[in-house]
Amino acid sequence: MKKTLALLVALAATFAVNAQTPTTPATQPFGKIDKADLELKSCDFEKDANAMILFDKGEVYYDTQAQVIENRHKRIKIFNSSAKDEANIRIEYYSANRLEYISGLQAQTINLNNGNVEIIKVDKKQVFTETVDKYHSALVFSFPNVQPGSVIEYKYTVTHALFYDFPDWYFQSDLPNRYSELKTTIHEALYFKNLENRVQPYAVNKTEGMGTQTRAIANIPSIPDEPFMTTRQDNAQRLLFQLLSIKGSFTKSFSDSWSKVGANFMEDEDLGGQLGKKLTGEEALIAKAKAMKSDDERIAYLFGEVKNTMKWNEKYYKYSEDGVGKAWEKKTGASADINIMLCHLLKKSGVKVYPMMVSTRSNGKVNPGYPTESSFNNVVAYIPVDSAKVYVLDASNKYNLYNQVPGNVLNSFGLLLDKEANNYEMVFLQNDKPIRGVVLVNAEVKPDSKVTGNANLISYGYKKVKAVERYKTGGEKKYIDFLKADDNTLKITSLKMEDMDVDTLPLKQSINFDLDLTGSDDNYIYFNPNVFGLSKTSPFLSLNRLTDIDFGYRDNFMLVGTYKLPAGYKLESLPKSASMALPDASITFRRIVAEQDGSVAVRYVLDTKKSIFFKEDYADFHEFYKKMYEMINEPIVLKKS
Repeated sequence: MKKTLALLVALAATFAVNAQTPTTPATQPFGKIDKADLELKSCDFEKDANAMILFDKGEVYYDTQAQVIENRHKRIKIFNSSAKDEANIRIEYYSANRLEYISGLQAQTINLNNGNVEIIKVDKKQVFTETVDKYHSALVFSFPNVQPGSVIEYKYTVTHALFYDFPDWYFQSDLPNRYSELKTTIHEALYFKNLENRVQPYAVNKTEGMGTQTRAIANIPSIPDEPFMTTRQDNAQRLLFQLLSIKGSFTKSFSDSWSKVGANFMEDEDLGGQLGKKLTGEEALIAKAKAMKSDDERIAYLFGEVKNTMKWNEKYYKYSEDGVGKAWEKKTGASADINIMLCHLLKKSGVKVYPMMVSTRSNGKVNPGYPTESSFNNVVAYIPVDSAKVYVLDASNKYNLYNQVPGNVLNSFGLLLDKEANNYEMVFLQNDKPIRGVVLVNAEVKPDSKVTGNANLISYGYKKVKAVERYKTGGEKKYIDFLKADDNTLKITSLKMEDMDVDTLPLKQSINFDLDLTGSDDNYIYFNPNVFGLSKTSPFLSLNRLTDIDFGYRDNFMLVGTYKLPAGYKLESLPKSASMALPDASITFRRIVAEQDGSVAVRYVLDTKKSIFFKEDYADFHEFYKKMYEMINEPIVLKKS
């Protein structure tokens, strides 16, 4: 920190000579609005939008103290009452040591009242600062008198004390945006790398003197919530900024490589400095682990001890919050506290283990071409077993398995931290083995249009983790409701769960059930053999897709069912056996149906051979799922003989 402050002083002298007041962006000033915007009824390029951003203007430059000044002005049009949550604003920032702070907030609601423009300002007494954690705070406020037709606008300034903390810009969000503009003024002594993700042309792209550049995009569609998407930030059109070096009378290089990023983490007292901290009573745990025959036993034992001893406070941190010693004594802590102590105990027990920085799915994927500490929000334990096998351990979630990469970091990169060997390596985290799910049904169709029977569900890996977590957090009643999938015709009369707490075994569920067959009459019985199997409706109903599909892992599902037919009925219609596949065979589906000795035997097999499908291939993907669900939902028809 002292080195940073010294560099700030040196930079400030350079900036003072060249400082000038940035020009105002060529957009409407605060409070000035066209009547047409107040009368606007819908978004021209996204008709069903509940609200739209009229403009989002950012201006970023350096002041004479080499601080980054970020001015933001945003204006939003409300079309209907479904957009009422847009009036609640929350702006988070890094408040520790005043490295960032917000000033100059102005906010107001603008309405058209009997043809007159009415402005209601946000009362400053209704603006609150909340403490998020020891590093972050949030500025929180709500707009008054918001109704369909309102325009809300606010502007503020964020001061970033560290000159390399240059904010990224996202043109795209969950609302359509009529105009998004970023104006930057960067001193010639600073060399930034830009990482750009953009599919639309710039409406404005101009460069002026003194390192000023303005870039803007118009008519930007929203990014909706889509099944199996990652974060909006992963998919948004954006501009990222990375300071690589300062040139002039002195030269300074920054985290332009993952090695430098990794070294910075290990030098930090709240991460690398915590790895060797002694835990009260650790001797007994270490002695017991050392007495075990294999590393696998030691890993499973210590992972279970930490996972079951510590209570996670639901916070993902990449640094220890108050020190691992205090967290251990309190038996509660953030993810970093829990996993740093796990690394410590494993290493003391003779296991080759390293801390690894990761980003959870909700935080966004790590871009390997953009080395920065801010990419990560968690630290885990990484154990390279051999050239073909690794363990990635996150003991903060009590439902994680020691022998499976946590599901919330799949298909992203982790940064290995090996200080002794000066090795800071990027590792792609994936699970390339298919995760199996098996449903075995043995049932009887009754003449009174009912089905009674039992089902055995066998769930491996991530399927087990999800099921156990849902069962233990919600309780059996809610879990049974989940199994029924809102089907009021299905009644579960008993449920037995086995091997929930054994990481090396699949979860076994035994279910007895009754099913009413609606739609049947005195002459016909209709029933769908897809009981406790795939969902009844495809998750991919939309004709278009804006984001990639990321399942996280490969899926292999099989349903095998035997249904005894009722006396006095014969088969009227039996679905034919068939198979289908995507053009590249990355997903296959087989349906096998046959009659045998007064029963119908069915087998559905869905094999997904990769976990990520690109939006450019969505047309074929959508068509596959459409046809597959038609096959899944095709009923068996019985006729009274």
